[in-house]
Amino acid sequence: MGSEVELDAGEHRVVLVGDVDVRCTDRLRAELDAALAASDPDADDGLVVVDMRRVECVDLTALRVLAAASYRAGARGRRLVLRDPPPAVRRLLHLSHLIRVVEVQQTARLAPGHA
Repeated sequence: MGSEVELDAGEHRVVLVGDVDVRCTDRLRAELDAALAASDPDADDGLVVVDMRRVECVDLTALRVLAAASYRAGARGRRLVLRDPPPAVRRLLHLSHLIRVVEVQQTARLAPGHA
């Protein structure tokens, strides 16, 4: 997994790239925790965005890490949003019922055939 954590226009963002799977869950958890700790519910609405536009593949273990981070965010008065997950990721979220736990935001236009 390639990833980066950045602050952009008052928004804490974790950008995920490539394969996000069991091999990178420790790093993913650490980066999400750091972004959540840096967010401030009073100053920036406590919003942490996980940009998934460049994710190629994700497994259930990684999705569980994201769901657990979403739960921790809510417990701290913050929000964690999965932005623009690819169709395969959205399908796995629905099949695993984790869609009930995470907030998904679709902003990017999808290429034809990727709905």
